[in-house]
Amino acid sequence: MPGQIITVLPENAGIRLDTFIASETSRHSRSFISNLIKNGNIKVFGQTKKPSYKVIQNDIISINVPPPIKNVLEPQPIEIKIIFEDKDIIVINKQPNLVVHPACGNSSNTLANAILYHCPNIEGIGGELRPGIVHRLDKDTSGIMVIAKNNNAHNRLACQFKNRTVKKQYLVIVHGEPITPTGKINIPITRHPANRKKFIASDTKRSKTAETAYKVKEKYGDFSLLQVQIKTGRTHQIRVHLFAIKHPVVGDAVYNNRKSKEKEKPFQLTRQMLHSYSLGFIHPKTEKYISFEAELYPDMQNFLDKLREKSLSI
Repeated sequence: MPGQIITVLPENAGIRLDTFIASETSRHSRSFISNLIKNGNIKVFGQTKKPSYKVIQNDIISINVPPPIKNVLEPQPIEIKIIFEDKDIIVINKQPNLVVHPACGNSSNTLANAILYHCPNIEGIGGELRPGIVHRLDKDTSGIMVIAKNNNAHNRLACQFKNRTVKKQYLVIVHGEPITPTGKINIPITRHPANRKKFIASDTKRSKTAETAYKVKEKYGDFSLLQVQIKTGRTHQIRVHLFAIKHPVVGDAVYNNRKSKEKEKPFQLTRQMLHSYSLGFIHPKTEKYISFEAELYPDMQNFLDKLREKSLSI
């Protein structure tokens, strides 16, 4: 696309700029194109516009894609548990203590590095620092993830996540027992005003809608196992929502209180007991609905076994 000029035809008038450019090329994802627009590499009549700008008939759009930056990510032979793989996607069971993609100053030992090692041709799909990554899990949250292996798969999966049609279910061990066996938490989420690494459940002008549904599966005295389904996918959503209803996730070092942490000490947990166990979506190529489940990792399974044994002995 370097140096390309496009004139908007009547049938394309009213379409978002980023969507329009994405439809004109299959080489780049819409998120990549959106960044080009924000950086001034895509202009309308020589002027920088927002990605949401609605194109007008006869708009003249200039596109200049800069040379690709050398990928700062290096492939690393990090073990990944593959549940399913074909030419378009990989479905994995992410282990705990693994960051999904690099952040500032950290370009190694992430899932992205592992994916580059397993699929060398995936480089550039979804961006230099997030090859193939469509969604994420927290570092210490284990479980199922889908990775795109080409631009078409990336775009189609990203649309499903954006439109909230992907079915995501989690297993989580919490402190206490919710009052009702099933329930929904509809509290907006925003960044903590004093700690930018934390989020809070609060209805402010900057808050984003968040919806979490839960069902109590098992009870163990001081703890409960919940099945959780999220409609939205806000950062730390499950952890923040459960903390808001006074049933924080066991092992959560951020969203927990001193009393809860004291109850956890005998178990010597090293991470939050949260696992993404089920994921369902439309396959980007076959257009058929598929779903997968990911087994618990030993640390969470062992903790559950101890709770069950203790519950039976009482």
